Amino acid sequence: MRVAGLLFDKDGTLFDFQATWGSWTRDLLQQEAGGDPGLLAALATVLGYDLDKARFHPDSLVIAHTADEVADAILPLLPPQPKAALVDRMNAAAARAPQIEAAPLAPLLESLAADGYRLGVMTNDAEVPARAHLSAAGVEGLFDFIAGFDSGHGSKPDPDPLLAFADRVGLAPSACAMIGDSTHDLLAGRAAGMTCIGVLTGPADRDALIPFADVVLPSIAHLPGWLRH
Repeated sequence: MRVAGLLFDKDGTLFDFQATWGSWTRDLLQQEAGGDPGLLAALATVLGYDLDKARFHPDSLVIAHTADEVADAILPLLPPQPKAALVDRMNAAAARAPQIEAAPLAPLLESLAADGYRLGVMTNDAEVPARAHLSAAGVEGLFDFIAGFDSGHGSKPDPDPLLAFADRVGLAPSACAMIGDSTHDLLAGRAAGMTCIGVLTGPADRDALIPFADVVLPSIAHLPGWLRH
């Protein structure tokens, strides 16, 4: 069956993961650590983050987990506080983070929409910062479906949010593709019965993605060529 619906992950797929979140995360952790170098190092270790290189390790939980799950991981290290307050700070800071596009998004997505593809975004980020990032890139209105982990459909690697996209655009899951940079994305795509397309603009390398993908592309810039052939 021809692919007619394209569901994108956000971080590491539409936006280059390390270029976007590397330096930003160091600033966030320094703020949360409050000048305590021991706490800063402990936070970085839990998150799988290299402070010296300002980069995430390939197995970092930040890559594919939700903000709630990240908060659960670091909350025991921080002064006592409600988890909701930490998540709110993280989401507010994330919404302001400058995003580095993995490829020029507006022309790419406009071309795909003009070719008749139905477009969506499903991220394990929260929906509000996700929409802020897409709006800042000038592409929010090109998507038929935008969901975060808190949008009511669940989170990856569960297939439910992917199936919600297929339902929204009126396509069979087998007529849709999940495009992402992590195994969470591809496992969700496989469970939903979608074509699974990996991209290398996140921390995971080809060897990590290929067992779960139908194809692995350098970036979404290569997607139109793959779809044509």
